Amino acid sequence: MSEVKLAAETRTEFGKGAARRIRRESKVPAVVYGHGTDPVHITLPGHELLLALRTPNVLLSLEIEGKTELAIPKAVQRDAIKGFLEHVDLLLVKRGEKVNVEIFVQTEGELAPGGNLLEHVLNTLPVEAEATHIPESVTVSIEGLEAGASIHAKDIPLPSGTTLAIDEDAIVLQVLAAQAEEAPEGAEGEAEAGAEA
Repeated sequence: MSEVKLAAETRTEFGKGAARRIRRESKVPAVVYGHGTDPVHITLPGHELLLALRTPNVLLSLEIEGKTELAIPKAVQRDAIKGFLEHVDLLLVKRGEKVNVEIFVQTEGELAPGGNLLEHVLNTLPVEAEATHIPESVTVSIEGLEAGASIHAKDIPLPSGTTLAIDEDAIVLQVLAAQAEEAPEGAEGEAEAGAEA
Protein backbone atom coordinates (compact mmCIF):
# COMPACT_ATOMS: atom_id res chain seq x y z
CA MET A 1 0.00 0.00 0.00
CA SER A 2 1.33 3.40 -0.94
CA GLU A 3 1.84 6.26 1.50
CA VAL A 4 1.48 9.78 0.09
CA LYS A 5 3.01 12.78 1.84
CA LEU A 6 0.98 16.01 1.72
CA ALA A 7 1.68 19.39 3.28
CA ALA A 8 -1.40 20.61 5.16
CA GLU A 9 -2.21 24.08 6.43
CA THR A 10 -4.57 24.65 9.37
CA ARG A 11 -7.47 26.97 8.60
CA THR A 12 -9.43 29.34 10.77
CA GLU A 13 -12.01 30.53 8.22
CA PHE A 14 -15.15 28.46 7.73
CA GLY A 15 -18.31 28.61 5.64
CA LYS A 16 -19.12 28.63 1.94
CA GLY A 17 -17.25 31.85 1.16
CA ALA A 18 -14.05 30.63 2.81
CA ALA A 19 -14.34 27.25 1.07
CA ARG A 20 -14.75 28.97 -2.32
CA ARG A 21 -11.64 31.09 -1.70
CA ILE A 22 -9.66 27.95 -0.75
CA ARG A 23 -10.77 26.14 -3.91
CA ARG A 24 -9.90 29.19 -6.08
CA GLU A 25 -6.33 28.79 -4.77
CA SER A 26 -6.36 25.16 -6.09
CA LYS A 27 -6.61 23.80 -2.56
CA VAL A 28 -9.21 21.59 -0.88
CA PRO A 29 -10.79 22.18 2.53
CA ALA A 30 -10.59 19.11 4.77
CA VAL A 31 -11.15 18.01 8.35
CA VAL A 32 -9.03 15.48 10.25
CA TYR A 33 -10.54 13.64 13.24
CA GLY A 34 -10.13 10.49 15.30
CA HIS A 35 -8.42 9.06 18.37
CA GLY A 36 -10.55 11.20 20.69
CA THR A 37 -8.97 14.43 19.47
CA ASP A 38 -10.80 17.58 18.46
CA PRO A 39 -11.34 17.85 14.69
CA VAL A 40 -8.63 19.86 12.93
CA HIS A 41 -9.68 21.93 9.92
CA ILE A 42 -7.00 22.03 7.22
CA THR A 43 -6.42 22.81 3.56
CA LEU A 44 -4.61 20.42 1.25
CA PRO A 45 -3.01 20.93 -2.19
CA GLY A 46 -5.78 20.10 -4.68
CA HIS A 47 -3.84 18.43 -7.50
CA GLU A 48 -1.68 16.27 -5.21
CA LEU A 49 -4.76 15.19 -3.21
CA LEU A 50 -6.69 14.34 -6.39
CA LEU A 51 -3.81 12.12 -7.58
CA ALA A 52 -3.53 10.46 -4.14
CA LEU A 53 -7.26 9.65 -4.02
CA ARG A 54 -6.98 7.63 -7.25
CA THR A 55 -5.59 4.88 -5.02
CA PRO A 56 -8.43 3.30 -2.98
CA ASN A 57 -7.91 3.60 0.81
CA VAL A 58 -4.69 5.56 0.30
CA LEU A 59 -2.63 6.23 3.43
CA LEU A 60 -1.88 9.96 3.72
CA SER A 61 1.09 11.26 5.67
CA LEU A 62 0.06 14.82 6.60
CA GLU A 63 2.54 17.49 7.69
CA ILE A 64 0.46 19.69 10.02
CA GLU A 65 2.31 22.48 11.86
CA GLY A 66 5.54 20.50 12.11
CA LYS A 67 3.87 17.24 13.15
CA THR A 68 3.33 14.21 10.92
CA GLU A 69 -0.06 12.50 11.18
CA LEU A 70 -1.27 9.41 9.30
CA ALA A 71 -4.83 9.48 7.95
CA ILE A 72 -7.11 7.63 5.54
CA PRO A 73 -9.99 9.20 3.55
CA LYS A 74 -13.41 8.59 5.09
CA ALA A 75 -15.65 10.84 2.98
CA VAL A 76 -14.89 12.64 -0.29
CA GLN A 77 -17.27 15.27 -1.69
CA ARG A 78 -16.91 16.09 -5.38
CA ASP A 79 -18.67 18.62 -7.56
CA ALA A 80 -21.43 16.65 -9.31
CA ILE A 81 -20.81 18.24 -12.71
CA LYS A 82 -17.13 19.18 -12.91
CA GLY A 83 -15.83 16.44 -10.61
CA PHE A 84 -13.37 18.61 -8.67
CA LEU A 85 -12.87 17.96 -4.95
CA GLU A 86 -15.07 20.08 -2.69
CA HIS A 87 -14.24 18.67 0.75
CA VAL A 88 -12.54 15.65 2.31
CA ASP A 89 -12.98 14.02 5.74
CA LEU A 90 -9.87 12.19 6.96
CA LEU A 91 -9.60 9.69 9.81
CA LEU A 92 -6.43 9.66 11.92
CA VAL A 93 -4.75 6.25 12.18
CA LYS A 94 -1.65 4.86 13.86
CA ARG A 95 0.82 2.28 12.63
CA GLY A 96 -0.34 -1.17 13.72
CA GLU A 97 -3.91 0.00 14.33
CA LYS A 98 -6.77 -1.98 12.73
CA VAL A 99 -9.36 -0.04 10.72
CA ASN A 100 -12.57 -0.99 8.91
CA VAL A 101 -12.52 -0.16 5.20
CA GLU A 102 -14.10 -1.34 1.97
CA ILE A 103 -11.92 -2.85 -0.77
CA PHE A 104 -12.88 -3.38 -4.42
CA VAL A 105 -13.81 -6.86 -5.64
CA GLN A 106 -12.27 -7.67 -9.04
CA THR A 107 -12.91 -10.79 -11.11
CA GLU A 108 -10.76 -12.89 -13.42
CA GLY A 109 -11.63 -15.72 -15.79
CA GLU A 110 -14.66 -16.49 -17.95
CA LEU A 111 -18.08 -17.84 -17.00
CA ALA A 112 -19.21 -21.19 -18.42
CA PRO A 113 -20.51 -20.86 -22.01
CA GLY A 114 -24.18 -20.01 -22.46
CA GLY A 115 -24.46 -16.23 -22.22
CA ASN A 116 -24.94 -16.16 -18.44
CA LEU A 117 -24.57 -12.88 -16.59
CA LEU A 118 -22.37 -12.09 -13.58
CA GLU A 119 -24.08 -9.94 -10.96
CA HIS A 120 -21.91 -8.00 -8.51
CA VAL A 121 -24.14 -8.05 -5.43
CA LEU A 122 -21.32 -6.21 -3.62
CA ASN A 123 -18.80 -4.11 -5.55
CA THR A 124 -16.74 -3.63 -2.40
CA LEU A 125 -16.00 -5.95 0.50
CA PRO A 126 -15.99 -4.59 4.08
CA VAL A 127 -12.80 -5.76 5.82
CA GLU A 128 -10.67 -5.00 8.85
CA ALA A 129 -6.99 -4.41 8.09
CA GLU A 130 -3.94 -2.78 9.60
CA ALA A 131 -4.02 0.93 8.73
CA THR A 132 -0.62 0.83 7.06
CA HIS A 133 -1.35 -2.39 5.11
CA ILE A 134 -4.80 -1.87 3.59
CA PRO A 135 -5.17 -3.88 0.36
CA GLU A 136 -6.47 -1.92 -2.64
CA SER A 137 -8.60 -4.81 -3.89
CA VAL A 138 -9.18 -8.56 -3.92
CA THR A 139 -9.39 -10.74 -7.03
CA VAL A 140 -11.86 -13.62 -7.36
CA SER A 141 -11.81 -16.31 -10.07
CA ILE A 142 -15.14 -16.84 -11.84
CA GLU A 143 -13.66 -19.36 -14.28
CA GLY A 144 -16.28 -21.87 -15.47
CA LEU A 145 -19.07 -20.79 -13.07
CA GLU A 146 -22.54 -21.78 -14.27
CA ALA A 147 -25.97 -20.19 -13.77
CA GLY A 148 -27.05 -20.38 -10.13
CA ALA A 149 -23.49 -20.33 -8.76
CA SER A 150 -22.64 -17.74 -6.13
CA ILE A 151 -19.51 -16.61 -4.31
CA HIS A 152 -19.85 -15.77 -0.63
CA ALA A 153 -17.62 -13.46 1.39
CA LYS A 154 -15.96 -16.46 3.07
CA ASP A 155 -14.94 -17.81 -0.38
CA ILE A 156 -12.79 -14.77 -1.19
CA PRO A 157 -9.07 -15.13 -0.45
CA LEU A 158 -7.91 -12.20 1.69
CA PRO A 159 -4.34 -10.95 2.13
CA SER A 160 -2.70 -11.91 5.43
CA GLY A 161 -3.64 -9.58 8.28
CA THR A 162 -7.01 -8.78 6.68
CA THR A 163 -10.28 -10.18 8.05
CA LEU A 164 -13.91 -9.92 6.96
CA ALA A 165 -16.04 -7.18 8.52
CA ILE A 166 -19.24 -8.64 7.07
CA ASP A 167 -21.24 -11.84 7.56
CA GLU A 168 -19.16 -14.61 5.99
CA ASP A 169 -22.26 -16.01 4.25
CA ALA A 170 -23.06 -12.71 2.50
CA ILE A 171 -23.29 -13.18 -1.28
CA VAL A 172 -20.73 -11.07 -3.15
CA LEU A 173 -21.14 -12.41 -6.72
CA GLN A 174 -23.75 -14.59 -8.37
CA VAL A 175 -24.26 -15.99 -11.86
CA LEU A 176 -27.66 -15.39 -13.46
CA ALA A 177 -29.09 -17.47 -16.29
CA ALA A 178 -29.25 -15.78 -19.69
CA GLN A 179 -32.67 -14.34 -20.46
CA ALA A 180 -34.34 -15.62 -23.65
CA GLU A 181 -35.27 -12.70 -25.90
CA GLU A 182 -38.99 -12.40 -26.48
CA ALA A 183 -40.68 -10.68 -29.40
CA PRO A 184 -42.48 -7.49 -28.35
CA GLU A 185 -46.17 -8.04 -27.65
CA GLY A 186 -48.42 -7.29 -30.60
CA ALA A 187 -45.60 -7.52 -33.16
CA GLU A 188 -46.88 -10.85 -34.53
CA GLY A 189 -50.48 -9.60 -34.85
CA GLU A 190 -49.37 -6.46 -36.71
CA ALA A 191 -47.32 -8.55 -39.19
CA GLU A 192 -50.36 -10.76 -39.95
CA ALA A 193 -52.62 -7.74 -40.43
CA GLY A 194 -50.12 -6.20 -42.83
CA ALA A 195 -49.96 -9.42 -44.88
CA GLU A 196 -53.76 -9.50 -45.26
CA ALA A 197 -54.01 -5.91 -46.54
